[in-house]
Amino acid sequence: MTSAGQLHHSPADQIDAATLYQILRLRVDVFVVEQACPYPELDGRDLEPGTRQFWIVDDDVVVSTLRLLTEPAAADGEPTYRIGRVCTERGHRGQGLTARLIDAALAEIGDHVCLIEAQAYLVEMYAKFGFVVEGDGYLEDGIPHVTMRRDPADVSAATADGPR
Repeated sequence: MTSAGQLHHSPADQIDAATLYQILRLRVDVFVVEQACPYPELDGRDLEPGTRQFWIVDDDVVVSTLRLLTEPAAADGEPTYRIGRVCTERGHRGQGLTARLIDAALAEIGDHVCLIEAQAYLVEMYAKFGFVVEGDGYLEDGIPHVTMRRDPADVSAATADGPR
């Protein structure tokens, strides 16, 4: 197995049709087919202004992807971001591709709050990026999930204070 290659990111309307198709197909293959969870994967949010797709290609095939949404600005005028649709093709898992995508998305949003609706078994993985569980768990499409929040102010304080 080869290590996957270049990381890309762009709004959906600037991605060529073949690449966008591969991104959407990978998401359907993982979330709908592999997880046996029929739901409306194409929810309209991919084409919203401010939404960006991140993906990694190996041998001209999209093998890992995530979507970064921009939520409406809070009362303080600051936007909140939401990472979602994080998935990697089965044969490319365990190579750090998700970490590369998350690092790139977090670098793009800088010092802004970011949320993830995480599948519960991935809490520890997202915690490595400074996300903390917020609220109680819930079932979404029969799969346990939790809301996780990354506030750069909290991440900076934790780094300054050392490990918790």
